[in-house]
Amino acid sequence: MITKERYRVIGLMSGTSLDGLDIAFCSFWKKTGTWNFKIEEASTISYGAYWRNKLSSAYSMSGVELIESDFAFGTYVGKACANFAAKKKIKADFIASHGHTVFHQPKRGFTYQMGNGNAIHAQTGLPVVYDFRSLDVLNGGQGAPLVPIGDKYLFHEYDVCLNLGGIANLSLEQKKQRIAFDICFANMSLNYLAEKVGEEFDKDGELASQGKIDQTILEKLNTVYNTLNKKRPSLGREFFELKVRPLLQGTKKDIPDMLSTCTESVAMEIVKAIKSYKKTATVLCTGGGTFNSFLMSRMLEHGGDEITFVVPDDNIVKFKEALIFGLLGVLRVRDENNCLKTVTKARKDSSAGILVGF
Repeated sequence: MITKERYRVIGLMSGTSLDGLDIAFCSFWKKTGTWNFKIEEASTISYGAYWRNKLSSAYSMSGVELIESDFAFGTYVGKACANFAAKKKIKADFIASHGHTVFHQPKRGFTYQMGNGNAIHAQTGLPVVYDFRSLDVLNGGQGAPLVPIGDKYLFHEYDVCLNLGGIANLSLEQKKQRIAFDICFANMSLNYLAEKVGEEFDKDGELASQGKIDQTILEKLNTVYNTLNKKRPSLGREFFELKVRPLLQGTKKDIPDMLSTCTESVAMEIVKAIKSYKKTATVLCTGGGTFNSFLMSRMLEHGGDEITFVVPDDNIVKFKEALIFGLLGVLRVRDENNCLKTVTKARKDSSAGILVGF
C-alpha cells in the first residue's frame, strides 16, 4: 500500500473509436473524506495509419503476432509517455494504463487489453498499473464499465454521468449504490459508416444532418438493443460485428441516411436508458461524441424539458476516462476497491490492476 497526501499520475486511455492515445497528467488528493482532482496537462496522440490498422485488426492476429504487437504497442505507449513528460516538464509518481481492448468476452471468462505494462515501464522508468479488467471478470463480473467509480468519487454532483465514446454508457446512484451499464454503440457505429466515404469520423454530424432516417433500419436497431435492456451486458467489438454491423451495409450514396438513422438510434437509446431510472435528471456528458453537435441536438430533442445535458470544459470532455484510470491506479496502489460489484455484477468488489516497478 502506498499512501500519500497527493498523487501525481499519468492516466492513459485508448478507446474503441481509435481516436488516439489520451494522456492526462493529473493530481488527486483527499479533503474531508472526498476525492479532489486537477488535470494538470493533457494531450491526445493521434494514431497514424499503422497503429489504426494494427489495433483494429489485432483480433484476427495469430498468437505470436498478438504477443509481438502487445509488446510493440506497450513500447509505443511508453515512448509517447516519456515524450509527453519531457515536453511538459512533469514528474509523475506512476502511470495507470487502460490499454486497448482487443477481446472482451466475460461470458467465456476473459478480457484482453493490448499494451504491455512492462514495456511501458521499460521506456519510462516509472512504475505502472495496468490490466484493470481481468480480475473482475475472473470474479464473475463483466469487467466493465470501470469508469463509474470515478463518477461516484469525482462527479457525484450530477444525477447521471454519460460517456459518448465508441460505446455509450452511463452511471448513476440508485438506492445508495452506484450502478452503470453500456447502452449502445455510438462512435463505433458512426465512425464505421464515415470511413466508408473516406472520413475518420463525421465532424459535427454534418453528413448525418443531411440524411433521412430509414425507419426499417431504426426499428431493427431498436430490436437489437431491446434484447439487451434487461441484462445490460458490457458491449464489445464482437457484439458489434455480430448484431449491428450487418444492419449498416449499403452503398456510398446511402451513408448520410445511415448516419442519420444511427444517430437517431443512439439519441433514442440514451434518453430511454436515462428515463428508465430518472424522470428528471442533470446529465454530465463527456467523450468524443459530445463534439457531435447533431447527435447532441437529437438527444436534446428526445430528452425534452425533463433531461438537462451538461457539457463541461474540453479537458474533462476529452480526458475524463484517462483521468479516471489515473484514479483507479491511485486506488489500486492504496489497496482500495476500484471495481464495484454493483456495477460489474461480480461476486465481490476488488482492487484490480497489475503493478510493475513499485
